[in-house]
Amino acid sequence: MRILLVEDDDLIGLGVEAGLRQAGFAVDWARDGRAANLALTTTTYALVVLDLGLPKISGIELLKWLRSCGKDVPVLVLSARGTVADRVGGLECGADDYVGKPFDLTELIARCRALLRRSQGRSAEVIHYRDLTVDPAARTALRCDVRVQLTAREWAVLVQLLTHQGVPQSRSRLEESLYGWQEEIESNAVEVHVSNLRKKLGTDLIRTVRGIGYVVEKA
Repeated sequence: MRILLVEDDDLIGLGVEAGLRQAGFAVDWARDGRAANLALTTTTYALVVLDLGLPKISGIELLKWLRSCGKDVPVLVLSARGTVADRVGGLECGADDYVGKPFDLTELIARCRALLRRSQGRSAEVIHYRDLTVDPAARTALRCDVRVQLTAREWAVLVQLLTHQGVPQSRSRLEESLYGWQEEIESNAVEVHVSNLRKKLGTDLIRTVRGIGYVVEKA
């Protein structure tokens, strides 16, 4: 899944970006509000981690614009403005969660996962599908209680399909979930990863939708 991190502090940004990548997310990092605005206009994100004290366009202005456009992407505000009034203001402007600085990176990642579960209509982290048990937090996949080894890219494709059951995912949408700005998109990568997943998890797991992409049918 692809996350937009909006943070102008290099030290904090580097730490959060590294932590999110280590947790298995593709991350784009915008260092000001204008760059974030452009990113949100051109790219689909699963989640936004948003600082409020941004140059060019403030975090609050960006948040208001996002909601006024009808974009319902979950937003976790990350800010040094930690008073009750600040938190209430952020939430009333459309934020889904609010974390004050300084913060614990482990808690931040857990809150990101909770927001993603909520946006996907899931109450539990672990996904059960037929004979599969998939744990996005632990990044483990079991088939008939036997662990299956997956690469990071295979894992990302699997989670994207399982969290959008019944909704075909185009090649470009899957590529968006796999690659951040600084990563080169490999030719035919999606097709290769889908082929490998079928070999490891069963040929009937992922169905090709001709002219559209791939889908995992609803359980």
